Parts: sequence; C-alpha cells; structure tokens
Amino acid sequence: MSIYDFSVETIDGQAIKLDAYKNKVLLIVNTASKCGFTPQYAGLQKLYSNLQTQGVEVLGFPCNQFGAQEPGSEEEIRNFCSLKYDVSFPMFAKIDVNGEHADPLFKFLKKEAPGLFGTEAIKWNFTKFLVNREGNVIKRFAPTDTPEKISEELQKLL
Repeated sequence: MSIYDFSVETIDGQAIKLDAYKNKVLLIVNTASKCGFTPQYAGLQKLYSNLQTQGVEVLGFPCNQFGAQEPGSEEEIRNFCSLKYDVSFPMFAKIDVNGEHADPLFKFLKKEAPGLFGTEAIKWNFTKFLVNREGNVIKRFAPTDTPEKISEELQKLL
C-alpha cells in the first residue's frame, strides 16, 4: 500500500488519483478557514510558490471536525482561500480526518506517521504530513509547526 493507491476528490468535485503526484515531494495538510492557525495558509502558499518548480506540492484538505472551524461549502472555502490568501496550491473536498468516517488517505497517513506517544488521532487543524518523492510518509508535523519551520526539512527531500 502506498500513497499513490488513493483517490481523492478535488474542491471542484473531480476525482483524482494521487499517483498524479508521483516523483513530487508532498505536504498534505488538513485545513480550516476559521482557526487560529488559518494564517498558515500564507506560509503554505509561500512554500508552494517558492518550491513548486523543484517538485513540491502542497495539498490542502478542509476539515470541520475541530471546533466547527470549517463550516462552509467547498465553493465558500475555495473563494476564501483565493481571496484572503491567494492560494494556488491544490485544494480538495472537505473531509473527516478522525473517527468512523475518516478519509482513507488520512487513515493511512496517521498509521504511517503517528503523533506523540504513538497516537494516531489528529489533534487539530493544520496537522501536516511530509511525503517523499517515492510516496513514503516521512514525518507528521503538529499544527504549531509553521510552514517556515517545515521548509528546511522539506528542502532536504528535493
């Protein structure tokens, strides 16, 4: 099983298989528009803008499971990200990351890169997973780990 075996839905409702991102370094993030960490969109966009030509993709997955901080529709989320943070990295349909209805991709990510003390549950919005060019999940980053802090580790995989 690899990350490339999963299909996800874009924010525009199109199914896409993650093998479309083969040979790319991925930063997969569960996002929210009304969270204290929402300003990280700016840092994620800067990372993406600076490193996309070197093979980095940031993949944003909106999630409303933490404090109902992503209540909007996909269209509202897309408009917010575009207008407020000029997000151009790929955004996907709103998903659950924990619980019975957790998206299979996030079940896999959590298993491959557990959090503190081996816990798999995602604690909050803006948890990030770093995936190398071969599709291996390398590391999980906490919501408090800013894109700027992650940049150095991400660049090591280029």
